[in-house]
Amino acid sequence: MNEITYTKQGDYLIPDLTLPTQPELQLGRYALLHKNYLEQHRQITYLNLLTSGKLDMYLHDVEQLALMRLEQLMKQFAQELDVTEDLKAENPMQWTKLMNNIKNHAEEIIFDDLIYH
Repeated sequence: MNEITYTKQGDYLIPDLTLPTQPELQLGRYALLHKNYLEQHRQITYLNLLTSGKLDMYLHDVEQLALMRLEQLMKQFAQELDVTEDLKAENPMQWTKLMNNIKNHAEEIIFDDLIYH
């Protein structure tokens, strides 16, 4: 067990507390949005993850899950709307418009189910 050390400041002894070290992970857009949400709306969960040293790993997992869901949803919606590579070759502007709509719809689902939940 780690021994707690104290620093004297005036008449008070203040414990020297440090956060556990966490591996350096690159956090993307979805992880940062979720972190912001936790900080503002789920403060206890945020502080528990932060002080236990699990915040970055949790956010990394959220990012990976969001990216995986985005890819799955986009493929599913593209199949349902018959957005194919043939359409891309024939009418690139229409393909781009449809793919942007598909991505926006998929992101709305991810935000509702994962990021802001």
